[in-house]
Amino acid sequence: MTPRVSMRRRSAEVAQTEPMEKGNGKNQTNRICLLVSLSLFFWALLLYFHFVVLGSSTSNIENQIQLQPSYAQSQPSPTVSLRVDKFPLEPHTVPSKPPKEPLVTTIGKPVLPPAPVANSTSTVKPPSVVEKQEFPFIRALKTIDNKSDPCGGKYIYVHDLPSRFNEDMLKDCKKLSLWTNMCKFTTNAGLGPPLENVEGVFSDEGWYATNQFAVDVIFSNRMKQYKCLTNDSSLAAAIFVPFYAGFDIARYLWGYNISTRDAASLELVDWLMKRPEWEIMRGKDHFLVAGRITWDFRRLSEEETDWGNKLLFLPAAKNMSMLVVESSPWNANDFGIPYPTYFHPAKDSEVFEWQERMRNLERKWLFSFAGAPRPDNPKSIRGQIIDQCRNSKVGKLLECDFGESKCHAPSSIMQMFQGSLFCLQPQGDSYTRRSAFDSMLAGCIPVFFHPGSAYTQYTWHLPKNFTTYSVFIPEDDIRKRNMSIEERLLQIPPEQVKIMRENVINLIPGLIYADPRSELETLKDAFDVSVQAVIDKVTRLRKNMIEGRTEYDYFVEENSWKYALLEEGQREAGGHVWDPFFSKPKPGEDSSSDGNGGTTISADAAKNSWKSEQRDKTQ
Repeated sequence: MTPRVSMRRRSAEVAQTEPMEKGNGKNQTNRICLLVSLSLFFWALLLYFHFVVLGSSTSNIENQIQLQPSYAQSQPSPTVSLRVDKFPLEPHTVPSKPPKEPLVTTIGKPVLPPAPVANSTSTVKPPSVVEKQEFPFIRALKTIDNKSDPCGGKYIYVHDLPSRFNEDMLKDCKKLSLWTNMCKFTTNAGLGPPLENVEGVFSDEGWYATNQFAVDVIFSNRMKQYKCLTNDSSLAAAIFVPFYAGFDIARYLWGYNISTRDAASLELVDWLMKRPEWEIMRGKDHFLVAGRITWDFRRLSEEETDWGNKLLFLPAAKNMSMLVVESSPWNANDFGIPYPTYFHPAKDSEVFEWQERMRNLERKWLFSFAGAPRPDNPKSIRGQIIDQCRNSKVGKLLECDFGESKCHAPSSIMQMFQGSLFCLQPQGDSYTRRSAFDSMLAGCIPVFFHPGSAYTQYTWHLPKNFTTYSVFIPEDDIRKRNMSIEERLLQIPPEQVKIMRENVINLIPGLIYADPRSELETLKDAFDVSVQAVIDKVTRLRKNMIEGRTEYDYFVEENSWKYALLEEGQREAGGHVWDPFFSKPKPGEDSSSDGNGGTTISADAAKNSWKSEQRDKTQ
């Protein structure tokens, strides 16, 4: 064992002394050089891979992204989550679970979107390099470009509301009005009972005893026949809410507390905001219809004695569009649509025949008026109008306030209008009245005394140039100057009268509601005009959102009545000749009037309207 150990030690000693032998220093130097060379080669490969190979790969990826921009937009980077809120909403309109925010992108590269604005009056210019966002309504907008689809850009999605919001009200129709049995007026799809043509005043077909507040059910039944309904809300140009808002409030206006009056409206909003369709635009693509004046839905306080409910003041409802027979000049969420008349044609030919008949009638009266005075309103000009009708040999008066009145007999009203060249349409308890549409249906040229009676109300249905179809006499000309209506109308040349009457007759199709159980072929009725206007409004809003614009650069809601009167291309509403007519009422001035003849309209006007209805039905 000892020799082996000695041999190992010897070997170790020899190994330690070998480098000192001749020739071993040179070998050591070669090894060091080899290690340095290998190290330099390794770093060269590493740098080459990083700058050449990886750089080329990145360039190819970018090129691929540039060739596929739609993919880049549909797959946004999760690292950027910035809100673009061009249309700020009320706090209560935001769902409990906010929708995913779209990402603004350029080709393959995320960039910062335009800064959010504090309110809708601000102007933010979108950067030119920013492409369109992938909004949830893009699919609906794309249908507009599909020329092979006759419904492209026209689809309507209808919410399937619980029956308590509509049909259940009709089942309990006796409670829809305190003084009127509305059951007969909800028959025939809301048209009411047929009118017999005993005196030959009407056509043989298409005439009904329609209640002036029946638009809720008429419009909803017309929507059931709309040819472009869809069950896919992502295709919808607008979303309809079939809530009978007018019938709802009519049940509870007298003798009920505000909790009862507000209940259905609050339930409706709660139901809508839980729906996925709401999140697309948070209600800005939704619309509903109410066959009453806007003031029934604008209660100003929580006092039990205050009038109406607060539907149109609910934050969510401010996003929706509400179509009413009279809108507010100072609010942006309601729009005027025509009162229903007695004529509801089922075929185009019925309209054409009626128009031709109105052209050929002999009209023996220069002007006429059907109505009652308003002795409780010292600013009303109705008393002076009635006096002028009585004292004129070419004026006709149908008095509505004494004894057995003929004002509520459709044949008496229509017969007088058909025999008149001009029909006087002053304010009633509120700005508007059904009589204006009955008179135009008869081919009678309307004479208005306040711009809120038609010109700022029915901007979807009547021409902006009101002089083409009507006469405007400011209230002050009657009230203060005692102008002769007869002399004013006689100043209009006969040829111009003929042209104006023809213009009125041509307006008839768009002012009437066709029979909901049928469909007109070529003509567009008041329903068609209204739906198209809503679609245009929503489409314009969507395009503005994509382009980063607000509807108007400096929108002032109190001037809402002005914006629909702007000419094409105008976006700012300045001073207007009608400003004195629309001085906004101050708190506590519900029944007062301004010094320029513009009666302020609010709760008292709505209440008086109901009182007039009570008087009319008890005669």
